[in-house]
Amino acid sequence: QVQVAESGGGLVQPGGSLRLSCAASGFTFSSAAMNWFRQAPGKERELVASNSIGGTRTMYADSVKGRFTISRDNSKNTVSLQMNSLKPEDTAVYYCKRRDYPQDNWGQGTQVTVSS
Repeated sequence: QVQVAESGGGLVQPGGSLRLSCAASGFTFSSAAMNWFRQAPGKERELVASNSIGGTRTMYADSVKGRFTISRDNSKNTVSLQMNSLKPEDTAVYYCKRRDYPQDNWGQGTQVTVSS
């Protein structure tokens, strides 16, 4: 059974940093591209960052480009999202998910709150 578990969220001041982590299981992680999404209150879920199977290609939403970095560790079946220069508008629940498999269940997500 495909499972993902996000962690690392919390409360941070504007300009601060957080590192999110996603532990995946139930599939061959090294053969899967991975995405990070977020959903802010009252808004639709949006794609934030994507990482290719080999980790050599990445994609970022314009709103986070230059501030967020996605990376993966195939030896640990984890994908991370380093978030720097955080802004109040980054406040959301963050989710990871395997790309190209819309039938996979969503994880619980991890809450990120950026506030002074």
